[in-house]
Amino acid sequence: MQNFEQIRRHLLGGEFRVTMQEPYVVCVELSLDGGRRHQAIFLSELQDDDGRNYLRTSTVIAPITGIDARRALAFNWNSRVGYLSIGELDGVPYLQLCENRPYEGLTASEIGRVVLEIGGMGDRLERALSAEGDLL
Repeated sequence: MQNFEQIRRHLLGGEFRVTMQEPYVVCVELSLDGGRRHQAIFLSELQDDDGRNYLRTSTVIAPITGIDARRALAFNWNSRVGYLSIGELDGVPYLQLCENRPYEGLTASEIGRVVLEIGGMGDRLERALSAEGDLL
């Protein structure tokens, strides 16, 4: 994949349910646990200081209020896929699970894999932090 439009076309033409599209942002909704749970995954483009393009895959986990920062940092240390960050959603700070991949070497199968990994891991984290709730 060389650019975000190729990624968008792949998602629209594949097995994913695209629920939102904007320039350089797409939202995919995963249906999990036999349709009882859902997880929104956002794919967007970002650039580094050298102008290299990256695909950011992210999902919102829970509001940051009441989250133990030590547990979040321990997760980051032990995680092999994704990392935790804080981002705002409608002006409220939320814990998010993210992964950035350079476009070079990014294939269609890798996009599918990272969407499923971030979505599944995000849902497991959301369950753990919200007493089995499905907040978003």
